This record gives sequence, structure tokens and C-alpha cells, in this order.
Amino acid sequence: MEVLDEGHRYRVANMEDPNGSQEIKFINKEKEEDSYKLRTVYDGTTNEELMKVLINRMKYLNCKFPCIENGETIHHLQVALNFQNSRTRDRKKRKVEGKHIA
Repeated sequence: MEVLDEGHRYRVANMEDPNGSQEIKFINKEKEEDSYKLRTVYDGTTNEELMKVLINRMKYLNCKFPCIENGETIHHLQVALNFQNSRTRDRKKRKVEGKHIA
């Protein structure tokens, strides 16, 4: 893995082609000057979307090659996703989602 833009863009290696790679890009938002609002610098995915991809992939692999470790990985990814979704629900409820406020 290579960090292209800390927290936002990453280059990840392909499995079988040592010279091949792919980029994973997360949405990048910055605080607007003199405001709590955030503006989008560039679009990308979210942690939650990537977790959903990993959960789906692990479930698929676990059907082919079931093992305790796959089941535990799925469980912990789902727990992590639940925490992130809970955080988002709380921020929306407090009307601070999309703002630079804790």
C-alpha cells in the first residue's frame, strides 16, 4: 500500500501482477473558512462503503472456504460498520452531519 494523499487516496497492489495497482479514493472535505461547514475537495467513497464491500467479499469467500477466521472477520467488520452507522445517526440527530463539529 502506498499513501497518495493521507486519509484520502491510496494505491494498493494487485495480487498477482507485482507491477499492477489500483487506487482507492475516499471523499475529501475541508472546513470552509470562518464557518463550520465542509466543502467537498473531491468526491470518493466512504469507510462504510468499503466495509460493505469487504463484508460481501468475506461472505462470498466463506461460502467457498468456510473457517472460523472468516466468520470472525465478518463479525468484526459488521461491528465496525454498525459503530460508523451509529455515529452518523447521532450526528444527523444532532444536526452536525457534514459540519466540522464534534
